[in-house]
Amino acid sequence: MGKAAAARKLASAAAFGGGGLSVLGGSIYALLTAEAKLARRTIGGPLDDPVPDASGWYGKGRPGPAVKIALLGDSSAAGYGVDRVEDTPGARLASGVAARAERRVYLRSFAVVGAQSVDLATQLDSALAIEPDVAVILIGANDVTHTVLPTQSVRHLESAVRRLLDAGVEVVVGTCPDLGTIEPIMPPLKQVARSWSRRLAAAQTIAVVEAGGRTVSLSSVLGPEFAAAPAILFGPDQFHPSAAGYSHLVAVLLPSVLAALEVIPDEDVEPESYRGEGILPISYAAVEAARTPGTEVDGTQVAGSDRGTRGRWALLRHRRRHPESQADAPDEGDEKTAQQPSTDEA
Repeated sequence: MGKAAAARKLASAAAFGGGGLSVLGGSIYALLTAEAKLARRTIGGPLDDPVPDASGWYGKGRPGPAVKIALLGDSSAAGYGVDRVEDTPGARLASGVAARAERRVYLRSFAVVGAQSVDLATQLDSALAIEPDVAVILIGANDVTHTVLPTQSVRHLESAVRRLLDAGVEVVVGTCPDLGTIEPIMPPLKQVARSWSRRLAAAQTIAVVEAGGRTVSLSSVLGPEFAAAPAILFGPDQFHPSAAGYSHLVAVLLPSVLAALEVIPDEDVEPESYRGEGILPISYAAVEAARTPGTEVDGTQVAGSDRGTRGRWALLRHRRRHPESQADAPDEGDEKTAQQPSTDEA
C-alpha cells in the first residue's frame, strides 16, 4: 500500500470508527508496545516541579483589540522541562504574534503534561470560554508512546477541531513529531516509531483539513539539530525539547498562526512554486508534509470546487520563518481581567 493510500485509509477508518490496526500491522503494534514501555522507563515520570504557566497578556503598549490565543495539547505545548516562563512555547508564540501583528495578545494555556488526543475534549470545555480568535493544538506524541490506535487519536483530534471551528475559532494543529529522533527509543524500533508517528501525522493532516482547519508539520524539525547537538536541543530527559528546541518549534508554527489571523505581508498571501508550494490532493499533501518539517497544509479550491477525483484539494505551503525575537514573560496585571479578557483591551 502506498503512503498516500495508507494515510487516507487511516483517516477514513477514524472517520467511520474502524480499528485501523491493519494499516500498521499487528506484529508492529506489539513490538512498538514493548519498546514504548522500555522508552518510558528510560525517560522516567514527570518532574515534580510545575511547568511555568505562559497564560497572560503580551505586547504591552500595543493597540487593541486584543488577539486571543488558546494553546492546547500535551507537554510540548505546555513547555515541559524549562524553568523560565519566557522559554515556554506559549510565551514565545504570544510574544511573536504581538511583535508581528502589532497587537496586544492574550494567551491562555490549557495544555497538560502527558495529555493524549482523548484529553482534548476536556481542555476545550475550558478553552471555548475565553472565545479565542485562534487555537493552537500540539498533540500526538503521547498517543504513539502509549500505543493508542491511530484511528482513535485522529477521531478525537477531528472532533476537537470541528468544535472549535463551529465556535468561529481558527485552528492550527502542529502534527505528531517524528519520534524516530528520540534517543531512548532504540533501533530497530526507532524506525517503527518513525513510521508510526509519520503515518499518524499524515492522518491528522487529512482529518484536520477535511474538518476545515490547517496543519503544520513538526516532523523531524528538530531531528538534525538533535542529532548534532542533543545536549543543547534536548531537555534533561532526552525526550522533551530544551529551551532552544522549543524556540525552533515556535519558529515553525508562528508563520501559520499569523496566516490564520490574516496578519501576513501581501507578498506571502499567494503560494510560490519555486518554494515548492502548490495544490495537491489532500492525501498526497499530507504525506509530503509528514516528511518535510515546517510544511503547512490548508484546504483550497480548484475551479470553484473543493474536491477532485482524488479527494479534497489542499494547498501546501512552506512559509518564510521570521527571525527569532525576544520572548517575554506575560505582563503583570489584574488577575480578574486576565481571566475574562475583553476584545477591546489595550
